[in-house]
Amino acid sequence: MSELKVETQDLSSKDIDGSQRLEAAPMSVPMSATMSVQDFLRAEAEKGLLRFLTCGSVDDGKSTLIGRLLYDSQLIFEDQLAVLEKDSARHGSAGEELDLALLVDGLQAEREQGITIDVAYRYFATPKRKFIVADTPGHEQYTRNMATGASTADLAIILIDARKGVLTQTRRHSCIVSLLGIKHVVLAVNKMDLVDYSAKRFEEIVGDYKDFADKLDIANVTAIPVSALNGENIATPSRVMDWYQGPHLLSFLETVDVSRQKTDTPFRFPVQWVNRPDLNFRGFAGTVVSGRIKPQDHVVVLPSEQKTQVKEIITYDGEKDQAYAGDAVTLTLNDEIDVSRGDILVADGEQHAEFSDQFGAHIIWMAEEEMLPGRPYVLKLGGQTTTAHISKLKHKVDVNTLNECAAQTLKLNEVAFCNISTNRPVVFDRYGENRDTGSFILIDKISNATVAAGMIEFSLRRASNIHWHQLDINKQKRSEQKHQKPCCLWFTGLSGSGKSTIANLLEKRLVSSGRHTYILDGDNVRHGLNKDLGFTDADRVENIRRVSEAAKLFVDAGLIAMVSFISPFRSERRMARDLFEDGEFLEIYVDTPLEICEQRDPKGLYKKARAGEIKNFTGIDSVYEKPERADIHLQTGSASPEELIDVLIKELEAKGFI
Repeated sequence: MSELKVETQDLSSKDIDGSQRLEAAPMSVPMSATMSVQDFLRAEAEKGLLRFLTCGSVDDGKSTLIGRLLYDSQLIFEDQLAVLEKDSARHGSAGEELDLALLVDGLQAEREQGITIDVAYRYFATPKRKFIVADTPGHEQYTRNMATGASTADLAIILIDARKGVLTQTRRHSCIVSLLGIKHVVLAVNKMDLVDYSAKRFEEIVGDYKDFADKLDIANVTAIPVSALNGENIATPSRVMDWYQGPHLLSFLETVDVSRQKTDTPFRFPVQWVNRPDLNFRGFAGTVVSGRIKPQDHVVVLPSEQKTQVKEIITYDGEKDQAYAGDAVTLTLNDEIDVSRGDILVADGEQHAEFSDQFGAHIIWMAEEEMLPGRPYVLKLGGQTTTAHISKLKHKVDVNTLNECAAQTLKLNEVAFCNISTNRPVVFDRYGENRDTGSFILIDKISNATVAAGMIEFSLRRASNIHWHQLDINKQKRSEQKHQKPCCLWFTGLSGSGKSTIANLLEKRLVSSGRHTYILDGDNVRHGLNKDLGFTDADRVENIRRVSEAAKLFVDAGLIAMVSFISPFRSERRMARDLFEDGEFLEIYVDTPLEICEQRDPKGLYKKARAGEIKNFTGIDSVYEKPERADIHLQTGSASPEELIDVLIKELEAKGFI
């Protein structure tokens, strides 16, 4: 037998949070002297692939375990060993020995601190199987990176330090593993050398973990005692733990059955791109995420529910007679029907995907800024993109006890079950039935950062007997009757800036000239419509949502609606703008410095806030986000209220509102 080493290509791929890292490792596989290269490559292509991740609390030895796995399996080149020796002398934490964690920890900050920060992907292969392993960080602040690594994994290795036992981060990672549908867990009790390879200690930890894991939806948990530093039970059976009769780690990874039988599940083909190179060809490119398809199969396009047949299955190498889950193909159809990016093709007659604008889902919050129900986010589900908001936070999950806790908001790394509402219906499956069409991410509309990952549990149905009733008198006729163009004038600024004063003076001028108006004032609305809301960030968001909807009704009535609210967050002001037609919404920034507002302090609120008697007061202990591009900018320090009204009247005349 001879040995052939093949340097793999870089397999980097982008993650949920935007990080991108995948390091290449050599494959070391035996090849018969009589085997041709073509036969060898064919055998490699037919090998199964196992995607797994390592996770657990900080400093449990995740990177060392992967390094030991590669080292003991002789999957490292000589030049890599030479570099490892130098790096171990410079950055290592294993004394004079090789620090195998450095094989995975590639970032400078990781080497300096001896921790994993980003998700590092390694590819390797043995004679029995190919592997892609994600080494994920253990620090709580990097839990979102762990969720990224787990999103595509079939198996999770959860490490536990034998000295410390089951920790909060162990439970948190196990909870995320369960939510993400990973059914196979290896409980690697590491650093057994530091507890004298005690069988009793191993059994105590396994018992504690299984008491917790029994509450989770994890089908298979296999516990293995290991010492990654010394190579015990990693690539070969341990001689010092002869009391353990189970498999060593590598043998388990090579033989565990994680097949999900995607080809036996209903056909799903999300359209990623409409391929139209010329007038004579129109195909739909994407990846078959489940099931199988062949020419002449009947399919349904969702959400339009148009029916057709597959004409051809085209790839770079030519036409295929069948496509399976995982195949990237272009489909052509027998009929010229409207199909766009984000649509999903399903097999006619099979179980159809759900189609709804409301659903219940578990989410993992990944942002430093807390989640606020009602705030609009961008939802991406496959190729579908729409605006969405969390309509109700049903409960938060305590990762230590798995109890359901009441909550108004979510902080970084917290897990919760929520109701999600979207601006338009989206096509999806339950996450438990299809991970590809049942998962989504939420993106902040201002920063464009990914703030949450979600797993859909079920659809929420609206009452089927509720319809939009068409009225004979519409907004245009109402505004023509009043000889004005309806609009929403949104006054924003600090408390005491003069918003209500200016809005009141403007209404008097408009009414005296025969205009029809209404003012929605922040204080007045809290006496009725919003009397149940407080002043937390979550309540402020709901406050603005309700007022925005009310203002929309006034504009539909043909009125000039004036809204005078602090409305401190840009996101909610944008949400309000999005409710109106183009040109109907004017954001008016009443710009008054904080010190002047405090000097005025007409209601004594600033004084109370400074004394700590009022919490969450805007400008003191709650942020005010200034408009970046207000439609009208009023600087109260350089003009009197009457002069500012003249400016507003001219602006409204120029824009055709009066």
